[in-house]
Amino acid sequence: MTKVQTKDLIKQFKLELITGEKGLDREFIMSDISRPGIELTGYFRYYPKTRIQVLGKTEISYFNELSEEERIDRSKRLCTDVTPCIVITRGLDAPQELFNECEKENVPLLRSPYKTTRVVSRLTNFLEAKFAPFTAMHGVLVDIHGVGVLITGQSGVGKSETALELVKRGHRLVADDSVEIHQEDYDRLIGTSPELIEHLLEIRGLGIINVMTLFGASAVRSQKEIDYVINLEIWDEKKQYDRIGMDDELIRIIDVEVPKTTLPVRPGRNLAVIIEVAAMNFRLKRLGVNAAEEFSTRLTKMIDQEKTNIENGITFD
Repeated sequence: MTKVQTKDLIKQFKLELITGEKGLDREFIMSDISRPGIELTGYFRYYPKTRIQVLGKTEISYFNELSEEERIDRSKRLCTDVTPCIVITRGLDAPQELFNECEKENVPLLRSPYKTTRVVSRLTNFLEAKFAPFTAMHGVLVDIHGVGVLITGQSGVGKSETALELVKRGHRLVADDSVEIHQEDYDRLIGTSPELIEHLLEIRGLGIINVMTLFGASAVRSQKEIDYVINLEIWDEKKQYDRIGMDDELIRIIDVEVPKTTLPVRPGRNLAVIIEVAAMNFRLKRLGVNAAEEFSTRLTKMIDQEKTNIENGITFD
């Protein structure tokens, strides 16, 4: 599991540390965020103490209207030994009672100048990405006309060489050999490259090349959503391959089903061009244009017309 500590938030979002420096090594165990509104009234039965606690203008205003005894009580109950941090938004001043308790219990008390909704949104997105389900796949990820294409296949089938040709044709490399995949939403997969091999391609017989150095920054990108999987396999004469494109194949990655196409490989086939066209055709399908279905519809109409002509005794010489 990814390790996230309070100090990572300060670094990522440039939050101001008010007090609780000794607690910056506290770890998060979930991505959920809490705005302790009902807790400030004194109801702590279901207090989610292991979450980030965000106090906005409403919470601070209500807190300041409490009696001194109530403020001390709420501060003590908000600050536990497993609370990762408390964040005050809009650049508001921290109540003295909360400051004292955070300092005593080593709970990091942070401040952001931004609005509460923006802070909550950014923190949620950051933590969701960190705690997203993760896997790694052997393959090459390329951005082709905005479509994230994951090219898979057995070792030596020509994935990296195909990716190199695609880069030469103006597309962008995301990862070669190993693709790290995070499921950032219930239907969204994000692919990245391991830091060690970022921007690198391994070409057998040539060695390792740096794509960004050779082709420029426009030839690479750090991450891309995976939209489409193309599996390369050695041409099998005994196997019947799809010639029309009506068979919709899916592959399950983590919890997401992604459209998949199998391309047979044999000498003379320009895989880069075929994959480029496949990505363009996939994009058209998402826009509602399906050439295979159009052909099938035309064929069905022609067959029906021929049957009607035969039934009516109409023939053409």
